[in-house]
Amino acid sequence: MTDPDGLSTVGRAVYVPDSETLVIADVHLGRDVASRVEAPLGGGRDAIDRLEALLEGTDLAEVVVAGDILHSFSRVPRGVERDLVAFLETIEDGGARPVVVSGNHDTMLSGVYDGEIHAEYRLADGETVVAHGHEVPELPAKRYVVGHDHPAIEIEGRKRPCFLYGPGSLDGADVLMLPAFTRLAPGSTINGMSGSDFQSPLVADAGGWHPGVGDGEGETLWFPPLAECRRLL
Repeated sequence: MTDPDGLSTVGRAVYVPDSETLVIADVHLGRDVASRVEAPLGGGRDAIDRLEALLEGTDLAEVVVAGDILHSFSRVPRGVERDLVAFLETIEDGGARPVVVSGNHDTMLSGVYDGEIHAEYRLADGETVVAHGHEVPELPAKRYVVGHDHPAIEIEGRKRPCFLYGPGSLDGADVLMLPAFTRLAPGSTINGMSGSDFQSPLVADAGGWHPGVGDGEGETLWFPPLAECRRLL
């Protein structure tokens, strides 16, 4: 299969042409600070640089972060607020409006961000709703774009971040789950996962979901549903 109808996957993000919107999920600013690794990991700078590269040469109306823009539950470590400001300014410098959807890790977000924080957000196409994915969305939609589980797939011994596409999987609506935008998250290896293994309640039967993996050339390679391709992996 190709990219789901009306969507264009790029890197760890998805572009919705009818809304002139880019959606990313699970930035987890501050994950590097929370790590026990003593060497600086530079997660915030890495996320900002990759976002800047995604926005280069685009003409977007908005960039939506589908939850977990922050990592820490209890406090915002030193330097994270600065990274948050720089991250959002990168979107604005690219000519787009930042839209922030709350995730389960964003309990401290209102203390460092004075913009509107959405529980879920309907795009301008009227058909797409962006949510984090830790709860079932309340807004009706033709398709949902979510994050939360950090999907990854193991191919020939190598673990790769991946998209997961569940056509008609939520009361007849399609669901696209994005890989984590941060490169510091190891990802959940989906090869042998059943629906109950996912944290998101949006995945009931994982066997019907298609994994999609970047080929390194800007394209996403889509696999058959997990139930069919597991023996090949």
